[in-house]
Amino acid sequence: QLQLVESGGGLVQPGGSLRLSCAASGFTLDYYAIGWFRQAPGKEREGVSCISSADSSTYYADSVKGRITISRDNAGTVYLQMNSLKPEDTAVYYCAARGLMFRLCVLGGHEYDYWGRGTQVTVSS
Repeated sequence: QLQLVESGGGLVQPGGSLRLSCAASGFTLDYYAIGWFRQAPGKEREGVSCISSADSSTYYADSVKGRITISRDNAGTVYLQMNSLKPEDTAVYYCAARGLMFRLCVLGGHEYDYWGRGTQVTVSS
């Protein structure tokens, strides 16, 4: 069973940066399409970004384009680099993986089979 663990959240001032990490114990994420999602209090879950395993193509929600970058490293970890953070970016951020047969990523959360427990990101002065 693939178990995802997010890290890197915290409190940051507006305009600041954070880098979130998504890893799986005992597995490399190289072969999985990975998505990052967020959910703020009282709001629905939102797809933020994703990266495919087939060709490392990436997608971003309009609300984060130009500020957030998703990437993989050679160790099988997926990162979400977040810059120019805004108070409206405050949310719990989750990483998720699609089943191995799905090598392309999408921003729809219902397409993902494995989820981490999330990491809190708070943007506030």
